Amino acid sequence: MPPGSPLHVAASSVPVETPPDERGIRLVDVLPILSIHFLCLGVILVGWSPLAVGVCVFFFFFRMFCITAFYHRYFSHRTFRTHRVTQFFFSLLGATAAQRGPVWWAAHHRHHHRHSDHDPDLHSPSLRGVIWSHTGWFLTKRGMSTDWSAVPDWAKYPELRWLERHHLIGPALLIASLGAFGFIAGKLWPEANTSAWQMVIWGFAISTTLLYHGTFTINSLSHTIGSRRFRTRDNSRNNWVLALLTLGEGWHNNHHYFPGSARQGFYWWEIDPTYYALRIMQAFGLIWDLRPVPAHVYDAARRHGVDEPAREDR
Repeated sequence: MPPGSPLHVAASSVPVETPPDERGIRLVDVLPILSIHFLCLGVILVGWSPLAVGVCVFFFFFRMFCITAFYHRYFSHRTFRTHRVTQFFFSLLGATAAQRGPVWWAAHHRHHHRHSDHDPDLHSPSLRGVIWSHTGWFLTKRGMSTDWSAVPDWAKYPELRWLERHHLIGPALLIASLGAFGFIAGKLWPEANTSAWQMVIWGFAISTTLLYHGTFTINSLSHTIGSRRFRTRDNSRNNWVLALLTLGEGWHNNHHYFPGSARQGFYWWEIDPTYYALRIMQAFGLIWDLRPVPAHVYDAARRHGVDEPAREDR
């Protein structure tokens, strides 16, 4: 990127924090995520209802899609294109998952792909242990910072820089919306047996806690448990259970072999709900230029004993 170019100016205008203490975790940084976990205990007081459980499940999978489709496949790897309005809309929806903004997410994920399971990968289970790769790394000063030099393509968007500074607006909006919905539903539909607090506990606290650990398994378990189709330089694995849980992200060895594809389940039997939803969005013109799995990837897979390519990608 030449000096003076728009991307160079945008990237250099944002300070980059790279604290030397990679493993230092402060209690003040742990409290927010712990508070969401502890808030789940509120179920003892508010009970449950079919509506609350349904909302919990909905927001688990809906926000999982926002993370996998946009934070990961779009912002981190640019595997499709979309309108600027759609880009910001799903950025804001993704922020409701309380996993910070998409630029922070993309910067760390790109760093992971450059160094996967080798120093200085921040969340390699083979280097630092499963628990550290699952939860510890993002609570450090270095893990909490955003390396803007790794994402110059996104640094030029002022609305994304704004969301990075104010990413807590996502969880705040979700909590407020759930509370309002629970209050109104409780008043207008007494048979639902719900309330504002019940909706917040189930729709935010429990759903977000489950979403956290579902997402985190890709850093920890997808590098320790599963099969390896491709001989990558890391320990990435394919795991169909994690693929179901994370809407297709569990085909992690596929992804590490060729991260440039919008599809991570390379074959029809490798279920990838995120990709199916992206195909629907493309049909409606919300996104376009979905990047396919190229033929040479299937050739490499065939040499490893897999010989049935997905026809629509050929």
